[in-house]
Amino acid sequence: MTTVVVVKKGDQIAIAADSQSTFGDTRLGAGDDACWNKIFAAQGGFFSIAGSAAHDLVLQAALKKVKNLGFSDRAAIFDSFRKLHPKLKDDFFLKVDEEEDDPYESSQMTVLLANPHGIFAVYSLREVYEYQRFWGIGSGRDYAIGAMNAVYDNPDLSAADIARIGVEAGCAFDVSSSMPMTSYTLECVQARTSKSGK
Repeated sequence: MTTVVVVKKGDQIAIAADSQSTFGDTRLGAGDDACWNKIFAAQGGFFSIAGSAAHDLVLQAALKKVKNLGFSDRAAIFDSFRKLHPKLKDDFFLKVDEEEDDPYESSQMTVLLANPHGIFAVYSLREVYEYQRFWGIGSGRDYAIGAMNAVYDNPDLSAADIARIGVEAGCAFDVSSSMPMTSYTLECVQARTSKSGK
């Protein structure tokens, strides 16, 4: 699994992820993985996925194939993943079955997204959540969320600092997460607007 976090603080948004891939009882660390960065840039923001390693290249390719996608708010993100779902099935052979009593077909992935509009997560049935302060996904998320909650109000810590602390906690306690980490920071769209005087 993984530890991936997003943090929004002041006019900054940060996303960070560990670097370990796990195949059953076998771990693949950054020292042996030529492509260990779990975060990719697309659609004006940064995406990271928890779940099967296959999702990474699939989602990157699908985001390029489907036109007129939007990621500015929950409704736009939901609509974008609704458009992506048939492509995932038809072009990438996604298996949509999870639980027999699920109300919808599954997209089988959990996605964390940071863009100038905010921090969001998309879950397997295309549920979209927007977060005010921070969140995490993957097997190390509980450790990461606890650590970020403990330090969030420290005025000396930036969004990137808090994200780093979250990933470090995930890597310290989750057997499926390890350092080094990758982190990206961007500016909130509200901050850009206020700085430009609009």
